[in-house]
Amino acid sequence: MISKLLSEQRPLMFAGMISFLGFLVTAALTQLDSTQILGIDRWIKPTKFFISIAIFVWTIAVYLYFLKGHEFFSRIGSWGMILIFAVEMAAIVGQAARGTTSHFNVSNGFDGAIFTIMGIAIAINTILVGVLAYFYFTTRIELSPTILFGMRLGLLLFLIGSIEGGYMASQTGHTVGAVDGGPGLPLANWSTIAGDLRVSHFLGLHSLQAVPLFAFAVDRFKIRPGRILTAAFATLYFAMVGATFLQALWGKPFLTI
Repeated sequence: MISKLLSEQRPLMFAGMISFLGFLVTAALTQLDSTQILGIDRWIKPTKFFISIAIFVWTIAVYLYFLKGHEFFSRIGSWGMILIFAVEMAAIVGQAARGTTSHFNVSNGFDGAIFTIMGIAIAINTILVGVLAYFYFTTRIELSPTILFGMRLGLLLFLIGSIEGGYMASQTGHTVGAVDGGPGLPLANWSTIAGDLRVSHFLGLHSLQAVPLFAFAVDRFKIRPGRILTAAFATLYFAMVGATFLQALWGKPFLTI
């Protein structure tokens, strides 16, 4: 399967490898550079985004691999996403190197412009995923009904998670009940003293992997009825996304330590 993806979805697969390399480099920098932004090492955010983007583009490569008959969209979508994430990571890494924040930073004209460009880029990415979802619901795809159902639901929940991200951007911050940058969980840095909108955003975006993987497992082990079980899992997953969103709005931390 990997060799087929490398052959047919080469740009996305190599983009994922480059992003994974960025993850390794910035992870190393967290051990070499003690400079902090909002109370955490300045290279932690780039590290998290590099690995998240690698997983995302590899996942999209799988989706596009099974989408036949839409080669033009596959090319445009692939290169569009690669460009979008190149812009995104240039902004995140550049701002980290400058010792300032990338997200929600409108403290001056330059930083505000960077945040605006990032927002536009991610909005375009969301549109591309929306088009992919449309094709997945309207195109005959040679997959088992259970796996196809899981991939469709994963796309829908991803789009919901993207909407929540838009809400977070409109608030110009992710913490509810405190300022951004207080005590947080290790690595994720989700607030342990107030609500944090990043929790539900994270869960929503990674439904793109979680729901299809559940469907694959159900199908692989021939557990029946596959689609009903997948729908039940997706419903519970959506409930968890909604619950963590409400928890954040109420100013309650996801976990306390």
